[in-house]
Amino acid sequence: MNGRLLELHSVNDTRTIEPHNHNKHNYRLAKLLTHLDFKTQPSHTYLEIHAIKTSTPTTSPKEDISTKWREIHGSTDYENLIEPLQPWVRREIVKYGEFAQATYDAFDFDSFSNNSGSCKYNPHKLFDMLDQSRNGYKVTNYIYAMTHVDFPSWLLKSHCSWSKDSNWMGYVAVSDDDETRRIGWRDIVVAWRGTQTPSKWVEDVKFKLKPIDKDDDGDQANSPHKDENGEEVSLTITGHSLGAAIALLNAYEAAVTIPGLPISVISFAGPRVGNIAFRDKLNRLGVKVLRMVGKQDVVPKVPLGIEYLDEHVDPLHMHKFDLGSFHSLETYLHLIDGFLSSNSSFREDARRDVALVNKGSGMLVDELRIPESWNQDLNKGLRLNSYGRWVVASREPEDIPPYLINDAITIHNLGRVLNV
Repeated sequence: MNGRLLELHSVNDTRTIEPHNHNKHNYRLAKLLTHLDFKTQPSHTYLEIHAIKTSTPTTSPKEDISTKWREIHGSTDYENLIEPLQPWVRREIVKYGEFAQATYDAFDFDSFSNNSGSCKYNPHKLFDMLDQSRNGYKVTNYIYAMTHVDFPSWLLKSHCSWSKDSNWMGYVAVSDDDETRRIGWRDIVVAWRGTQTPSKWVEDVKFKLKPIDKDDDGDQANSPHKDENGEEVSLTITGHSLGAAIALLNAYEAAVTIPGLPISVISFAGPRVGNIAFRDKLNRLGVKVLRMVGKQDVVPKVPLGIEYLDEHVDPLHMHKFDLGSFHSLETYLHLIDGFLSSNSSFREDARRDVALVNKGSGMLVDELRIPESWNQDLNKGLRLNSYGRWVVASREPEDIPPYLINDAITIHNLGRVLNV
């Protein structure tokens, strides 16, 4: 596959390496960044830094990249874009990472919920509820997976009849007119949800190599592909962990199905997928891959892999062994946001909110006074009804998946009768 592997080394570092074809143009973040040292900061310095950060915007102004869109899709195999990391490239990588993060933030993990395993919001509300509308995309479709299609025990099961074997796995979004003008093409994004913890990944996900159809072979170039309106269209597939692996397989299928469509994969914390023959097939199909992995993250080593992200360069991180936090997508995005080059420390003007690192982990130093795993539903999804009893809150009908609508409306109406 034509691509690079972006290795993030602690909060400062992000880099890219070609996943399978290691040559002189490849960058090894693990090697480039391990020589960097940091000095322990006094507590008052942490607080001063955090005070400054809380009074600044979390995003940089968007710039017109309409003349550069082929580069983000790997037309130059990301040459001169990573070392140093170009600001516009950083923003685009973070944007796609946030699309992947949305699959976690909107997923109903609550095993007590009647809608467990589904998305908490309908497609029209998803980005608004997650503060993602600023990225200029609109959700068009949701993606679901069945447990009998190689997605075993980690799938959460709803109590409702239809969906006992189904889970929400991601979504499709399309850039709106303003964003399309800014980036230079109509971008279709497919975001896949993964598994959050390495233990679940290793326990439940067992990939087996399967032969690919030789009839699908053929050379494909990323020549302009236009829709019925004459607009240039591209496909960007993103995901984290298992979602990163699925993204690569999705890219292959899309490249075979739609010859000539520019397709790129921007993935986070994913394992190696396929063998040399699969890599060569992706190369011929013109699929471009930018893969981010972390040094302390075990998932990119399953089943193969030697590239890693190093968390230890960031002075705001607690230096403790925490597999789940090393694998967290929010940790990855924080590292990317702070990286400048292999010879630079974490950039002082990094914009992304550092509190997001502790959304589901406890990696930040205590001096920042940001609690561990602070992101949770109010009262863990319970609310007080008019009788003074704590009950599981029901969703609004518009946020209930269509396939659950009959069961859910019955439950919703029952709740109204009982004044829940």
